[in-house]
Amino acid sequence: MGKSTFFNRLIGKRQAIVHDFSGVTRDRHYGQAFWNGVNFNVIDTGGYIPEDDDIMLVGIREQVHIALEESDVVLFIVDTETGITDLDVSVAEILRQQDKRVLVVANKADNEERRWNTSEFYKLGFEDVFPVSSMNGAGTGELLDYMVTFLPEIPEPEETNIPKLAIVGRPNVGKSSLVNALLNSERSIVTDIAGTTRDTINSAFSYGGKEYLLVDTAGLRKRTKVKENIEFYSTLRTNKAIMESDITILLIDAERGFEAQDIRVLMEAERFNKGIVLVINKWDLIEKDTHTLKEFEEAIRDRLKTMSYIPIISVSAKNKKRIYNVIEEADKVIENRSRKISTSALNELLEEIQIERPMPYVRGHQLKMNYVTQVKAKPPVFAFFMNIPKELPPNYRRFIENKIREKFNFEGVPITMVFKRK
Repeated sequence: MGKSTFFNRLIGKRQAIVHDFSGVTRDRHYGQAFWNGVNFNVIDTGGYIPEDDDIMLVGIREQVHIALEESDVVLFIVDTETGITDLDVSVAEILRQQDKRVLVVANKADNEERRWNTSEFYKLGFEDVFPVSSMNGAGTGELLDYMVTFLPEIPEPEETNIPKLAIVGRPNVGKSSLVNALLNSERSIVTDIAGTTRDTINSAFSYGGKEYLLVDTAGLRKRTKVKENIEFYSTLRTNKAIMESDITILLIDAERGFEAQDIRVLMEAERFNKGIVLVINKWDLIEKDTHTLKEFEEAIRDRLKTMSYIPIISVSAKNKKRIYNVIEEADKVIENRSRKISTSALNELLEEIQIERPMPYVRGHQLKMNYVTQVKAKPPVFAFFMNIPKELPPNYRRFIENKIREKFNFEGVPITMVFKRK
């Protein structure tokens, strides 16, 4: 029916797109879009088969139910080329049982005749039918204008200097244990504050005379329809928490090790320019000698070639061992993320860089950097001015970044470098 094409149209048409990534199982996609001043999340649920025992289809069906529970508006995609099918009737019957606004999106309405034929879809029992073409975008503007009127107003979060720490990770890595250990301590002051989304809670606490907000993804709600697909629901919450936070604290299970999904979480945190701390939990369960932690860390870093700046620590949340090292490490990253380097110090380093490693020649012209300045902190952004920025090799960019980190300590912090023509 073109659901994925329509999904791409929604998240790819507007300039204010933040995010788009494949989910943890087949045909799951989650993105963020913007229309008429409204930011909203879009979930592509993939094909839905109401009655089928195939394990893959059962999994997809469960994830559709999760998406329905999480949604405010349902876009029911149908195909004007094939007309109403038995599957459409079955899905419509299920959607009518939901207490959600359903908008029927009659896709592939690429010509006048098909647009006229969309009236037959009113037989499905919904009052709103929109003819659209996901290929060329026709009709999507009218649909989105109408759709955003049904989205709840989410108040802008109050500006605060209190840092937000998101504790994220795969299910059962010990997020609840760590959150509870931090919040239940005598040194902590606990206050529940409504988060900026429906399914994260920001908990305020203090440690060492400083205030923090935990963006908590640990309290995964128990759902009868969520079986093996807890991973999918967890992914949605994780990415919301990352977006809301200043520092992403990724928890991994020492026994299960470092997995591909953990790398994806780190990449998302880096993409959003969040501070990052990697925490190995359940370290007390590992048989170890004096070299074990170092070897474990080296194995992780071997898979994070471009993220060597991320600090790694070990804890036992259940036994409350070293749990405050997490906050202390996050504090260092907060400080690094806020660091502002003087223009003179940056240009001194730039001169040293070009002496140590002269810039290459490109098409008979030597590349030359004239000037650098930091244009922003939290997160740090550096602007470089040079003669032919588009010819600067990636390995030289990495060399510059490494030198900046070596000189000024941006451990745990993604830095952005912009190269402009002088």
